[in-house]
Amino acid sequence: MKTVQSKWIQVLTVSCLVVAVVVTLCLTGCPPKPTPGPPTPIPPRPPKAVKPAPTGEPIKIGAIFSVSGPASPLGDPEKKTVELLVDQINANGGVLGRPLGVIVKDSKSEPTEAVLACKDLIEGEQVVAIIGPSRTPTTMAIKDACQAAEVPLVSCAAGKTITDPVASYVFAVPQTNALAVEACFGYLEKEGIDKVAFIYVANSYGEDGYNNAQAIAAERGIELVAVETFGGEDTDMTAQLTKIKAKSPGAIVCWGTNPGPSIVTKDAQTLGIDVPILQSHGVANMKFIELAGDSANGVQLPAGRLIVYDQIGTDDPQKAMLDEFAAAYKAKYDAEPNTFAGHAYDALWITVNALEAAGEADRAKLRDAIEQTQEFVGTAGIFNYSADDHNGLTMDAFVWVKIVDGKWTLAE
Repeated sequence: MKTVQSKWIQVLTVSCLVVAVVVTLCLTGCPPKPTPGPPTPIPPRPPKAVKPAPTGEPIKIGAIFSVSGPASPLGDPEKKTVELLVDQINANGGVLGRPLGVIVKDSKSEPTEAVLACKDLIEGEQVVAIIGPSRTPTTMAIKDACQAAEVPLVSCAAGKTITDPVASYVFAVPQTNALAVEACFGYLEKEGIDKVAFIYVANSYGEDGYNNAQAIAAERGIELVAVETFGGEDTDMTAQLTKIKAKSPGAIVCWGTNPGPSIVTKDAQTLGIDVPILQSHGVANMKFIELAGDSANGVQLPAGRLIVYDQIGTDDPQKAMLDEFAAAYKAKYDAEPNTFAGHAYDALWITVNALEAAGEADRAKLRDAIEQTQEFVGTAGIFNYSADDHNGLTMDAFVWVKIVDGKWTLAE
């Protein structure tokens, strides 16, 4: 009996304790959730390593541009680009820990001036390399001298003859005339145009374009029904265009650099020649549109992506680089960079990267390093040099552009 009673007392005791706990919880409430503290901060990204300021003697590179003269629309943006890049490079540690110095010479758009500038840069300034000149005639005037002196030359001109045949110390960054002519005649074939007039400037750039046109037209079954030339400083193309009009071509292809091509375009409009006008990539800057005025509308040509960088898709491998360069150029000069500014960008960066790869400012080692440049993303395209190819670009370097309402427009 006592045992049963004892068990009941134990049960009652436990029950009372449970009730007491429940009552206490009801009176006091559930324990509050802990108040959340401030989020754990995400560690900041490590800062970019700041290279020490360059010291020692500058590494000297020469540059020959048409800063003045008829080709100044090419040379002036090239000079400005070099000045911009030198500031950027030296602010980021220079080259091989030394300051970069680029000595710019003005060829005045003349071969003889380019020769004098080249001699001074090689013998007087003892530069490790030369970038430029801006034009094919001025480049051809110094090509042999650079080769003989074993000084790397990275030209900003498009004549195929600059790099074909290959000279071991001579390179170029623009798409060649051969590629540009191929692009133009590919467009004509696609449009079913088989009778074409060709008009070109009577210098090595225009002649190179015409020689390529003859060969490629024959391959594609396109007839050159009229061929005319003009001088680099001619101001009236009416006579040549009157002859062209009489041949009733399906299109006109013009090969030159300003001002000649803009005059051809204006005079064709005046004469009522209503056929497509194709220009070379030698007019891929705003100066052509300014000079040609309303007649520029409708003109088409192959060009590098820089003049339409804001219309290029984000998946394009050149997009980020083009945006960055354009932003820096506009911030410094309050102007858009054009194709020729891009040539200077490509020539200088290829040379600087090769100097870093060579490990010293030695002309022969620099030459070797330039020739080994692979997958360099530039403004003109993606460069892959080799012992057999000192231009390093393919047809992929071009987009097809058309001038609409006075603006470059991506036509593809």
